[in-house]
Amino acid sequence: MVAKTFALGVLGIQAFLVEVEVDVASGLPSFTVVGLPDNIVRESKERVKSALLNCGYPFPMDRVTVNLAPAHLRKEGAAFDLPIAIGVLAASGFLDPMAVARPILVGELSLDGRVKAVSGCLPMAIRARELRREMLIVPVDNAREAAVVDGTQVFPVRHLAEVVEHFRGARPLTRLNIPRADLLSMSEDNSLDLADVKGQEHAKRALEVAAAGSHNLMLIGPPGSGKTMLAQRLPTILPPLSLEESLETSQIYSVAGLLRDQPLLARRPFRHPHHTISDAGLIGGGHVPRPGEVSLAHHGVLFLDEFPEFRRNVIDLLRQPLEDGHVTIARAAMTLTYPARFTLVAAMNPCPCGFAGDTRKPCRCSSLEIQRYRNRISGPILDRIDLHVDVPAVSVEDLQGTSRCESSHDVRQRVMAARERQRARFRRTNLHANAAMGPREVERYCTLDSQGKRLLQEAIATLHLSARAYHRILKVARTIADLEGSETMAHHHLLEAVQYRTLDRTFWS
Repeated sequence: MVAKTFALGVLGIQAFLVEVEVDVASGLPSFTVVGLPDNIVRESKERVKSALLNCGYPFPMDRVTVNLAPAHLRKEGAAFDLPIAIGVLAASGFLDPMAVARPILVGELSLDGRVKAVSGCLPMAIRARELRREMLIVPVDNAREAAVVDGTQVFPVRHLAEVVEHFRGARPLTRLNIPRADLLSMSEDNSLDLADVKGQEHAKRALEVAAAGSHNLMLIGPPGSGKTMLAQRLPTILPPLSLEESLETSQIYSVAGLLRDQPLLARRPFRHPHHTISDAGLIGGGHVPRPGEVSLAHHGVLFLDEFPEFRRNVIDLLRQPLEDGHVTIARAAMTLTYPARFTLVAAMNPCPCGFAGDTRKPCRCSSLEIQRYRNRISGPILDRIDLHVDVPAVSVEDLQGTSRCESSHDVRQRVMAARERQRARFRRTNLHANAAMGPREVERYCTLDSQGKRLLQEAIATLHLSARAYHRILKVARTIADLEGSETMAHHHLLEAVQYRTLDRTFWS
């Protein structure tokens, strides 16, 4: 007898419908899973058999064949245990085959029949809504993240017996409802505030410009000057996540198994990987492809401290996500694309010992060591970083000062106003901020008068900047004008934007 259930698989961060066909035929006892399963799916036969027998349900002593269609897509993970177990019971005549074919089933089985959580339940729920398959039976630990998707009916289960009793009509499952409007209303994290940073007004201004236009930022200064403190407070001045942005980012965390107890991310992510990270850890990939740090920082901040200490090939892998807002991982059997639209904050010392140019402590590095240290960062990566900011050591007077600095809340209000102007400007495009403008948008929205053109010509000639840096200066100037509420780019806007590139000559040369 053949029975059919439905499940969902995940490829990248996109889910796809899987038709689970179970055939119980006479013959020598065997259990075969076909349809391009990975090792975890192949092992499901042992989990399913033990779970059924330990729960007191019959397991056929015949030839059992399970087909996972479509056969050309690889099936990964343990989420197919529950639909296979229900399919075996239906094919054996214990359950009604028509009843088990209506919902979508997702869940890993333990040997005693408990239904355990799986990764990627949020993109599964989104795909179920797109397919108009409203009933979704999921593990109780995944129920809240699945229930946030409007248009799906989510039924949480803890044990295989609950699912069986539901299909037999003895005890129907209870639907879970979550008020979506309250998901992003969590209180702000007040543990970090820009007011905690003493001095460094120039760096704080650069942080505000970076937040307003989603520009990438490089902080250069000696140890203890506050580079990490500044980077950690960038998310506190960014606009709050919208529901659409939260869903996009939460899908990535769901696939990576990092959502934990929260159904949606309510705050912008801040990722701070160590400089020993591998290529796959930063960009994504691996034997079983998973999103990397650049994707986990989607709609948030990626902070790379001790930037030159990262391996050169790892740093150069940032080119595609910085330029395109996504990463593509190509394998022999598949090509996956993960979103990676983030704000990069890179921090570094001016030299290996950290004290080149410091008036308080002498530098112990030779000029050759300093040049080798700085040359670890390639020119193409530097071109893609909009603001290069010097963060000098903080004076004792600033540290002992009692005056209250500007809070993150106050700066965020200006940033949100600037983002609103950009949203209105780009309402007919898919651009999200000034940093995402292409050459055509730069030409349209970053017009200069004759004085501004002369200034920019002199800057390009003096600093030996590339064409990409030329456009970056115009984008930053556009953001500075937005912070002032100006529709036109004035001379002083361009001057401030140019001085964020002066380190191109004074530092890197």
